Amino acid sequence: MTVQWRKSSYSGGANDEQCVELGRLAPGGGIGVRDSKDPDGGHLTLTSVQFTRLVARIKHEA
Repeated sequence: MTVQWRKSSYSGGANDEQCVELGRLAPGGGIGVRDSKDPDGGHLTLTSVQFTRLVARIKHEA
């Protein structure tokens, strides 16, 4: 299965230093999070619950 990565809508232009991409991994495999400037550098794998908690924490601390 090929992962279709999506860049965050909050990522800026070519000079943005904080670019994130998300991809749904194989069924039951969770959600991948990677640096869009280094797509071959690997990714962090999160379950749906972990991803939801991460987003909630980011919103809370922003």
